[in-house]
Amino acid sequence: MRFRQLEVGRGLVPYGGASFRGPIQLGWGNAMRFLLTAEEFGADEALRIGLVQEVLPAGAHLERAVQIAARIADQAPLAVQATLANARVARGATERDAIAELRAALPRILGSGDAAEGAASFVERRPGRFSGSGG
Repeated sequence: MRFRQLEVGRGLVPYGGASFRGPIQLGWGNAMRFLLTAEEFGADEALRIGLVQEVLPAGAHLERAVQIAARIADQAPLAVQATLANARVARGATERDAIAELRAALPRILGSGDAAEGAASFVERRPGRFSGSGG
């Protein structure tokens, strides 16, 4: 696997969003190194800078994606949905907006059947059996 953000080497600015998404996702130093040098890098470097979460052997990606999806599906559905929604707000807004959205979601989550099941499964030291029940 090879990566490259080559626009500056061709007299262009990265107009697809890399100039503002890169520093947020990869950190300023990592993003600037590759945005300003047009240097090519491989999978190990992509892993190091946080561009990818794992490096797998060729052809193993689908099996691993299914494993991760199954692990997510084992979690409490309302909590997964609320976590994803809050992360999306935080990504596109201010921290204050994310906190407000989280505060609005908490009563529904904390009062849910899944939260009760989560507490019971913790005390009983067993995996949770979640239903997506709102309470």
